[in-house]
Amino acid sequence: MEFSQLSSHLGALVAQAGAVLGGISPEEWRFASAPGKWSRLEIVGHLVDSACNNHQRFVRALAEPALTWPGYDQEAHVRVQRFASAEPETTLALFVAFNRHIAWLLDEFPAEKRKTPCVIGNAPAMSLEDLALDYVAHLEHHLRQITNGLGEALALRYSGMPWPPEDPGRQWPV
Repeated sequence: MEFSQLSSHLGALVAQAGAVLGGISPEEWRFASAPGKWSRLEIVGHLVDSACNNHQRFVRALAEPALTWPGYDQEAHVRVQRFASAEPETTLALFVAFNRHIAWLLDEFPAEKRKTPCVIGNAPAMSLEDLALDYVAHLEHHLRQITNGLGEALALRYSGMPWPPEDPGRQWPV
């Protein structure tokens, strides 16, 4: 996917996810695919946390000549925020609103800032553009996990963006 398509793609994903997930039952929200795996609600909570982390990464990379940012312990963040017992409506609303804002922000990236080097945790440096592309691929991957088992009519169309990235040097904690 080209960077120029990323904002509209994220906006469409978020709109579709909001519509699909807004209609699922409390039992479906609490469904986990296997013991020890996150429930659908915990995955959406993780995506909220990912949006918060990546928003800060994007803004700081746009404001500075380079970004060095810590990774984060996604398991701990989901656990301490208690997404397993959160209100689905509130968590979904936060996911939708934050990602609408990120979609808008992506559209505002100046071309000259897209190559800003970003180092996240111990991962190798990547460009701000690659960071943004990976963010959306990661989000899409998890939305497909959430909608899996809800029926063909509710499944998300796969864009072809790979997650995890095929290049092991581009894998970082989202």
